[in-house]
Order: sequence, then structure tokens, then C-alpha cells
Amino acid sequence: MDINKQYSAQTWPDHPETATLEGKNKFVGFWLFLGGETVLFATLFATYLALKDKGPSGMEITASQLFELPLVFIMTMLLLTSSLTSVYAMFHMRSYNFRAMQAWMAVTVLLGAAFLGFEIYEFNHYVHEFGFTYGHSAFSSAFYTLVGTHGLHVAIGLGWFILLMIRNAKRGLNLYNASKFYTISLYWHFIDVVWVFIFTVVYLMGVVG
Repeated sequence: MDINKQYSAQTWPDHPETATLEGKNKFVGFWLFLGGETVLFATLFATYLALKDKGPSGMEITASQLFELPLVFIMTMLLLTSSLTSVYAMFHMRSYNFRAMQAWMAVTVLLGAAFLGFEIYEFNHYVHEFGFTYGHSAFSSAFYTLVGTHGLHVAIGLGWFILLMIRNAKRGLNLYNASKFYTISLYWHFIDVVWVFIFTVVYLMGVVG
């Protein structure tokens, strides 16, 4: 299929992200990449679970003392909502509605940026209120490494979204960039799934346990 061909809503393929061989290759390659990312986060989770109760004698700070679930709940809602808005963006991509796709992607970016802002505030609060720095204990190192790595992935995803939106603002949709938009959407869903595990394993289990 000609990636430079002009389409309409009636002639646009139902699954434009895999309508070309290049798109299919990107799709397969990206799933392999996500496999590696899954191993990375599984290792970080295992490390956190092994070290979450470790701290210097007399300086222990427990998760129940540290974590503020209302704040984390707001962060969770922001990120999960951003996953939904990215679904809307891909719906409009498949409907060949470029403007609506860009608009929903912009909303996704705003929600993701708000999440990242709250996470930076959270880290800053722990450091200044509790002296809970990266080197405070094995628990703090494991916590900041796990949650910080996820935050880095959020920042990368935001940059990826913004770059795609800017580069293709005047090009519109075609079979070349459709697979790129779809790939960042998959990446964003992966980030959201990881956060659900972080919310459950780190925050909920930390407070309840």
C-alpha cells in the first residue's frame, strides 16, 4: 500500500497501524521491547519487596507513616484517565479524524504532565518532611528506584507524544505515521498497567501491611 496516498474516512483502512509491512514490523518489534521492559520492572518490584522493611536501626520510617493515599489516589485517577483519552485518540485515528486524534492526545499529555507534577511534589514532600532521601535506607533506595523509573518512563512517553504531534501537525494522517501513533498508545497503556501494580504493591500493601 502506498503510504503517501491520500485517503478519506471511507477509504482509510480499519487497522491502519498494521496495513503496511513496516507497520507490522514495528508492532512486533515493540512487543519485544515491552517484554524487556516487563523484565526490568519485575526486577525492580522484586528488589523493592525484598528491601521494603530494611532500614538503619533507630531511623526506620514505615510505609504507613510515609504514604498519603489521597494524593496517590489522585495521581492514579489522572494516569488511568489519560489511558482512556489515549484510547479515544486511537479511535479517531482509525476513523481518519486527525484533528480529534491530536486533541485527545493533547489531553493525554496534560493529564500525564499533571501526574508527573504530583509525583515530583510527592518526592519533594518525603525528603523535606521526613528526611526520606534516596540514601536514607535500603527501603528508600528501592522505593525511589522503582517509582522513579516509572516516572522516567512517563516523562519519556510525554516527550514522545509531543514530538509526534509537532512533527505531524501539518502532515496529517498517513500509513507511515499511523503505526507511530499506535505504538506510543501501546507504550502509554503499558505505563498505566505498571502504575496499577505500583499503586497496589507499594502504596496499598504498604499502608495496609
